[in-house]
Amino acid sequence: MHVDLSVACWRTSSYSTAPEGLCVEVADGITGVVPVRDSKRPTEPVVMVGADAWVPFVDSIKQSP
Repeated sequence: MHVDLSVACWRTSSYSTAPEGLCVEVADGITGVVPVRDSKRPTEPVVMVGADAWVPFVDSIKQSP
């Protein structure tokens, strides 16, 4: 599946730890998927997480120690 991300509005995840350089960005508003990228490498490939898998993914992160 090809998704045009040229107009994506990226935001830094609330789970990013900027001082340590672990900055994850997500793009909202893309139908069916949640694009995820490393803010330090915005031109590198993007991980596409299915929209139906996004909430369980985030919930599992919240439960991690």
